[in-house]
Amino acid sequence: MTEELVNGLAESLSRKQLKIVFAESCTGGLVSAALAGVPGISEWLCGSAVTYRSPTKVAWLGVDATQISQHSAVCGEVALQMALGVLEKTPEAELAISITGHLGPGAPEGMDGLVFIGIARRGEKGKPVADVLRRELKAHGRLVRQREAASLVMLTALEQA
Repeated sequence: MTEELVNGLAESLSRKQLKIVFAESCTGGLVSAALAGVPGISEWLCGSAVTYRSPTKVAWLGVDATQISQHSAVCGEVALQMALGVLEKTPEAELAISITGHLGPGAPEGMDGLVFIGIARRGEKGKPVADVLRRELKAHGRLVRQREAASLVMLTALEQA
């Protein structure tokens, strides 16, 4: 995640006067930590719920435990529920971005390096509009993948801001 990307997102949020909140799983808070280094970002960054374990996703964000038990925490529906849940819990935010994924090693077959990014925005009359992106990480190695995933979240936020 480059300084240019972090500053670009901060500038876009400021220019559009858009408040954002994150729900981070596999990135472990890297996205909000990077943004927190920008002076004045508290005006636009509401926070980040780092919900690494499934029970925390359920308790903090209202993710459906049945969905997790049927499909695992790494799926598009869970990413959507994470984004919608953190948006609901943060009334001042207009945009929420979530991420869940497998960084490896030891991921289930076909899921190594797979991430899902949830996007939720307040629509008309406060009803949220949501979408999900599926991405495969190019990097190899857990920490490098974690940084790549955080960059994808930043890019997604920048595109939405």
